[in-house]
Amino acid sequence: MRKVFIVAAIFTMLGLALLAFYFPWVWIAFILVIPFATMLIADMTQRRHAIMRNYPIFGRMRYWMEDLRPKIYQYFVESDIDGSPINRVDRSTIYQRAKRELNSQPFGTQFNVYAEGYEWLAHSIQPIGFNKMDKDPRVLVGGKDCLQPYSCSIFNVSAMSYGSLSSNAVESLNAGAQIGGFAHNTGEGGISPFHLKHGGDIIWQIGTGYFGCRDENGNFNGEQFAEKVAHPHVKMVELKISQGAKPGHGGILPAAKNTEEVAAIRHVQPHTTIYSPPYHTAFGTPREMIQFIKTLRDLSKGKPVGFKLCIGQRNEFYAICKAMVATNIYPDFITVDGGEGGTGAAPPEFSNSVGMPFMDALSFVHDTLIGFGIRDQIKLIASGKVLTGFHILRAMALGADACNSARAMMMAIGCIQALQCNTNKCPAGVATQDKWLMAGLVVDDKKQRVANYHRDTIESAIELTAAAGLTDPHMVTRKHIQRRVFMNEVRSFEEIYPSMQKGMLLGKDLPAKIQLEMDMAQIDSWNSALAI
Repeated sequence: MRKVFIVAAIFTMLGLALLAFYFPWVWIAFILVIPFATMLIADMTQRRHAIMRNYPIFGRMRYWMEDLRPKIYQYFVESDIDGSPINRVDRSTIYQRAKRELNSQPFGTQFNVYAEGYEWLAHSIQPIGFNKMDKDPRVLVGGKDCLQPYSCSIFNVSAMSYGSLSSNAVESLNAGAQIGGFAHNTGEGGISPFHLKHGGDIIWQIGTGYFGCRDENGNFNGEQFAEKVAHPHVKMVELKISQGAKPGHGGILPAAKNTEEVAAIRHVQPHTTIYSPPYHTAFGTPREMIQFIKTLRDLSKGKPVGFKLCIGQRNEFYAICKAMVATNIYPDFITVDGGEGGTGAAPPEFSNSVGMPFMDALSFVHDTLIGFGIRDQIKLIASGKVLTGFHILRAMALGADACNSARAMMMAIGCIQALQCNTNKCPAGVATQDKWLMAGLVVDDKKQRVANYHRDTIESAIELTAAAGLTDPHMVTRKHIQRRVFMNEVRSFEEIYPSMQKGMLLGKDLPAKIQLEMDMAQIDSWNSALAI
């Protein structure tokens, strides 16, 4: 039967072509029929898709609808509070602030305030006047061995690489950072000319691929690092141990995005898919990791150096802290990412099912540093779906000194959450190397939107701080954030994430589970195979 249809389609086209020589009007029928006949033959002879093979032409509709489904769902089906990974309420807030449009909403909240998980800030009867508040709160990053401390905004651009993002997107983010006086993290793809063009402050992220400071075998190259880190726009260095999007996996740059320009910056072969190793080759134990941080600080002539990680096995972070205490070497900052993922392309299992969620991880890291008595040596930067002023204060209540945001900054320059980041087909020109698509993103317009969004979000955090009767965002504690855990029960973050006493982990009378993990934490071995 399949062959009959194919033969019939071929003879129909030949017959129409023959008749067209004698009857000119037949050309119209020929032009209308030939595309459908061609599709019918192509569908019935291909071997990849059973639906198209069995139902030629009509079977294609299934794939068209599958492609259109996320767009239809986003624009016509989902409610303002149901969108994922970022709902429309938060997306609208970002867009409105970036464009300096109406920054308010009518008729009350759309959230169900009696639903489990609803959170709010406990305000004060006697708030502080907004005019009395510092409109640009900052934190000084730099420990005892740092020679060039950096005054950091409490809200910055999180790690996104050139290559993953377009050159126009990188330029817009950096120019916006320069206007607003905040920092721009390069991501692990290295420092590109687009990071330096507009003079914004740079946090240079060094990943497992050592892009921009590697030899031909992919190993760390200290000479290249020292040369590039000396640039005056580079204010801090971040060693990426893992990221929330795919902890334990390593970065992925699709071949379509690996242009000759991107490859030259990363020191890799162009037009090939680049996989960052899942672990660092420059060190193999917690002690060596801390010593490598000292090496980076020495090579940078005393600039702040820290590391970023998504928490997995708790005993491994205990081991890092033990190594700090044993060597008396401390990173200047730690960036804590959440397992809920970010902008990076990732296998679904890693994005969905690997890594400790952000709030659990942030509170754990903060409490652990307090438990070891070293929290005052290190600044904490939170990086996990921080979109609004409330999110900033919530992170600070859990221990953060400052916050980074990636997806919100992408939206400030036009990202529409099309979920095409890993295809090189981003319609907004943000996450693509397609020159036609990236040309739609105009740097002169988007840079101001980044600065606008940053300024208004900081202002929102300050207003919330004042409403709580506090003079500084860093004064917000876990007691100020409330969460409904059941229909008729509300708990503060202090009850959900109980604070740890200073130096507690240096003692001997620890809860059994913590004691077991502490015993497993060895500074000369990750010991991951035995972790619980």
